[in-house]
Amino acid sequence: MLGYVTLGTNDLARSAAFYDALAREIGAGRTMESEKFIAWGAPNMASVFLIKPADGKAATVGNGVMAAFVAKDPAQVDRLYEVAMSLGGKDEGPPGDRGGGFYAAYFRDLDGNKLNAFCHG
Repeated sequence: MLGYVTLGTNDLARSAAFYDALAREIGAGRTMESEKFIAWGAPNMASVFLIKPADGKAATVGNGVMAAFVAKDPAQVDRLYEVAMSLGGKDEGPPGDRGGGFYAAYFRDLDGNKLNAFCHG
């Protein structure tokens, strides 16, 4: 249903390495970039835009806002979580079954944006 999600950053270059690694694991890559933003995606996949806020103010985290990455299986959820942790991400809930066949891990990026990797089945 979603076409893309935009997340704010205060250090585009530093955060780009974090998202480059997550995108590689999912099989996605950079699709657009400028001095103010970078977008990652792949065919039939919603895109993630990492952007410096247009108003010039500091990027802040939205309380209750989260972007989720679709993983192909629990092993990929585990790998995405480990990639995030190894690059300085913060744990918000390690990989595990959340009930009803929903397997997920929760973490924050380098700017504090809440992310999730999940699969069903």
